[in-house]
Amino acid sequence: MSEFGEILIYIIGGIAFIFGGLVTAWIIRPSRPNEQKLTTYESGEEPFGVARGRINIRFYIIALIFLLFEVEIIFLFPWATVFGNADLIAETQGLWGWFAFIEMLIFVGILTLGLAYVWAKGYLEWPKPTQQINTYKSPVPKEMYEKINEKYK
Repeated sequence: MSEFGEILIYIIGGIAFIFGGLVTAWIIRPSRPNEQKLTTYESGEEPFGVARGRINIRFYIIALIFLLFEVEIIFLFPWATVFGNADLIAETQGLWGWFAFIEMLIFVGILTLGLAYVWAKGYLEWPKPTQQINTYKSPVPKEMYEKINEKYK
């Protein structure tokens, strides 16, 4: 059996284990629906508002930048494996190692330029809200507010 066959057996076994647990739980569990069980569960709290709330677009930008660098790490692992292969480096008199190293420097350099661009454009900055000074002129004199506050202290 090849190594891919062993991996396939592990994948099939994992899927069978998951579905076996789900089917067993479905067979064993009691089915007693009531009004409280059919409500939406939100960390023990009663849900309020709409489920489709507005989310700031900056969260998506930060997530995309995060994914970009996660993909970079995924590409760095195979590169490190090939770069560390002593037999391949010896066969090419060290040229393979230098080629792989320069290739990865170019790859990381392009990503660094992308990060510098995003940083320079200010996409990583989270703007602080500006404080607005209240300019409302109340018809009630300030002394009346202070008198009421003193009464309830």
